[in-house]
Amino acid sequence: MKQLGFIGMGNMAQALAHGFIESGSITKDCVFAYAPHQDKLRKNAKAIGFTPCASLKELAKNCDTLVMACKPYQIEDVIAELKAELPGKALVSIAAGWDFARYAKALPEGVRVQFVMPNTPAMVGEGVLLFEETNSLLADERKAIWALFSAVGLTVELPSSLMGIGGTVTGCGPAFVDLFIEAYGDAAVKYGMKRADAYRLISQMVLGSAKLQLATGQHPGVLKDNVCSPAGTTIRGVAALEEHGLRNACIQSIDAIMHP
Repeated sequence: MKQLGFIGMGNMAQALAHGFIESGSITKDCVFAYAPHQDKLRKNAKAIGFTPCASLKELAKNCDTLVMACKPYQIEDVIAELKAELPGKALVSIAAGWDFARYAKALPEGVRVQFVMPNTPAMVGEGVLLFEETNSLLADERKAIWALFSAVGLTVELPSSLMGIGGTVTGCGPAFVDLFIEAYGDAAVKYGMKRADAYRLISQMVLGSAKLQLATGQHPGVLKDNVCSPAGTTIRGVAALEEHGLRNACIQSIDAIMHP
């Protein structure tokens, strides 16, 4: 992998491009991108450091590895436009719903494919990057791409059957956590704290709690119990969350995505 090209430069692609370059895993002069809104593309290029391209074919000409980062409904048109340029290239897709089996039916012969489900915390090196087990990359290509994504977070390989639920909890989850942070920020503001201070304290609390679970490997229930003293303040808060259905609300949010 010498040159990396993003097809599309939305929020997820921006997070990855920024993360890859900031981590030093690839130099900015080796990162290219194309998006139809050229003014916005050039603005992002200046901020992140990649090279903007004026067309899909210019992007494909410059890059040996492409990242399919456009909207899922646009992919068939992209493949049709690049039909002659794609053979011989490695394609990493981060578009939801487009797994290896679907690409195998849509791509011309000679294109090697890897489906990856990332999430936006990759921008700060704390992402979750889910690699579909089934792929057609060469061994050295997959090693290089795995290392690139590992620079911006935790890389995990999943069978094709689990990519949907894995991508849902890790890809949609940041929005749910942000809602949690905002809600507790509102509570802190209600009792007199400045909003900026509230968000800073709560975000650090979330980060620290997550790191503690990862570092210890303990069941979240055990860590919860460690904070709950008999007849104490925390257990009263836990009881209130249970009364108002926190666990069920979390499960229902995933059900709503998996079974719309």
